Amino acid sequence: MERGGVGEARPAGAGDEPSLPAGRFAGFRSSDEATMVPRVFFSRLLPDIEKPEELVVSLYLFYLHGRRRGWPRLFSERQLAADAGLMRALSNLSELTPEGALTVGLSWVVSRGTAIRVAVQEAGQQGEAYLLNIPANRRAVERLQETELRLDEPPPPAAATAPPNIFALYEENIGAITPLIADELKDAEERYPPQWIEAAFREAVTQNKRSWRYIEAILRRYEAEGPDYEEAGRDPEADWLERRYARGKRGAGRLR
Repeated sequence: MERGGVGEARPAGAGDEPSLPAGRFAGFRSSDEATMVPRVFFSRLLPDIEKPEELVVSLYLFYLHGRRRGWPRLFSERQLAADAGLMRALSNLSELTPEGALTVGLSWVVSRGTAIRVAVQEAGQQGEAYLLNIPANRRAVERLQETELRLDEPPPPAAATAPPNIFALYEENIGAITPLIADELKDAEERYPPQWIEAAFREAVTQNKRSWRYIEAILRRYEAEGPDYEEAGRDPEADWLERRYARGKRGAGRLR
């Protein structure tokens, strides 16, 4: 048989799919939540990353940032070490212990500028926390250091009521929904958190810019820089941070 002909025997393992212990992944679903990663990460940072510890920690910071509620969204090394998925990934890819790999990864993301390290109070002791290096977090760094934020305290309270869906917001503030706009609204609802959508509509109405294109531009700004609720309107998360700031300035006790 000629070389490359049909039925030619191949060397063992050549072109074969690897056998995975947990079996083959069935695939993503359209209802699965997505993690937002700025495009500049892939064009500017990823090509320069050499250590697997930095890559894993970078991706997990994006994941946890999108998953966490409240603002600012920061994490201590202790909190990160409690994430079983992160520690397993580090164990699979690093020659260090998972704890040592986490420390190395955090050091690299700070050195590269992917994340910011701040001093905080954790479990009654001085510690360090990490935030993604986005404009909203850079503005919050000085305030966080002044308030002596305690990571062992409970998270901020959730909103009392669920925000209205994007279709109701559009009809109430802009007008009738056409089939083309309906598709864009559906895509936006899957892409952005409900709080962002409500804040973007509120900002557009305040600026008397009642158009979907303007609102969409606001949402893209939130995606790139993080939401700025101090400008886009107040919500329980912003009020919570404001109270924490005031308490730090007064030196008072715990919030009531």
